Amino acid sequence: MTTFATLGLDPALVDSLEAQGLTEPFPIQAAAIPDALAGRDVLGRGPTGSGKTLAFGLPILQRLAGVKPAAYRPGGLVLAPTRELAVQIAERLEPHGRAVGVGVAAVVGGVPVARHERLLTKPLGLLVATPGRAQDLVDRGALDLAGVAISALDEADQMADMGFLPQVRRLLRATPKGGQRLLFSATLDGEVSRLVDEFLDEPAEHSTAPVAASVETMEHFRLLVGDGKNRNAVATWIAARRGTTIMFVRTKRGVDRLVKKLRRAGINAAGLHGDKAQGARQRALDGFADGSVPVLVATDIAARGIDVSGVDLVCHVDPPVEHKTYLHRAGRTARAGSAGRVVTLVTEDREDEVAKLLKKAGVDAPAERVEPGDERLSELTGARKPSGEALAPFGAPQPGGKGPARGPKGQPGQKKGAPAPGPGSGSRGRRRGPRRRGGRPRR
Repeated sequence: MTTFATLGLDPALVDSLEAQGLTEPFPIQAAAIPDALAGRDVLGRGPTGSGKTLAFGLPILQRLAGVKPAAYRPGGLVLAPTRELAVQIAERLEPHGRAVGVGVAAVVGGVPVARHERLLTKPLGLLVATPGRAQDLVDRGALDLAGVAISALDEADQMADMGFLPQVRRLLRATPKGGQRLLFSATLDGEVSRLVDEFLDEPAEHSTAPVAASVETMEHFRLLVGDGKNRNAVATWIAARRGTTIMFVRTKRGVDRLVKKLRRAGINAAGLHGDKAQGARQRALDGFADGSVPVLVATDIAARGIDVSGVDLVCHVDPPVEHKTYLHRAGRTARAGSAGRVVTLVTEDREDEVAKLLKKAGVDAPAERVEPGDERLSELTGARKPSGEALAPFGAPQPGGKGPARGPKGQPGQKKGAPAPGPGSGSRGRRRGPRRRGGRPRR
């Protein structure tokens, strides 16, 4: 039997993993970790939820262990497409980094850049960043990548979809040419393939089940709802179910509208999209992870950072346009091989379009015509009538000055969602001089 202890990991890392109840690696971890520990570049392909974070994170921490860090010059760099994903990566790796004496921190947009400039004045082993914030810090002279001995790209295909690859290229070109590089992605086509050709040197390639194969652990249904008004009513009944639910809509404004509608109906929902302040986004994610907020309404891009166990229903309130987006959305449930259910609300004018999209995605999704209150709707989704007792806006101060309110722990009888589990040498650079006003190192 393969265990983390047999992969060649530092005993301190093995002990740290065991303290979190982790002894057996997922397939992508068992395949990629030995090659990464041997110093090879690694190209890993696997669906979301397959364990990629530890597959690249543990080898990075082991390589940096015992290396004296320097201010402004981290020894390791991880790039992720969204703020939430970057923060989650840092949170998952931090306790293991502590076990081997490697500091881990995240720098992301939505946080005052001066805070990150101060952070980087202290020696730091591993920096996890979104491309935009990392480039901003480089441009300000607050981050020097010349000391990065090992770097990783997570969700590279999503970074390509979001238009981040030009920034990613600039950042990687600022790291030493001989540095070790690890790239993980759900798909490896188009722009991602060109990125691999430019930056990875004869990488060891490892693949778990492709994204489309992960649909086998999910049940998929098309819920034919007629017109838009009926769709909104069906969505409200579904949101009132017991259990954790992620609902996808197309636009940021749509997120805000649906959250307001659900909370007015007595459903404890929070929204997630790119225009929300980082603090509000984090409160929504924290509430969803600890079960105090059972319904999360999100846009595609914002939801790419969601890695929460126990999500048993994904609802496409607005069907996606591309089949890859459907699979990425659906991947928020049935993570790491667990079961989950995915439903798509389909108005009459989009029935043919959605049927073609699902066929392209390799998904068999039987169609069911439903109305609010239907027994079949309840059987498929757990839908029930909402209480109608309006809740205050998410994050609004509670009476008595008790701080932001998340609302009750779900609906009556709501089961609490499980929190996310604990897992989830370069060339010389410029010498840094004394600090000057403005918080930047002297060039």
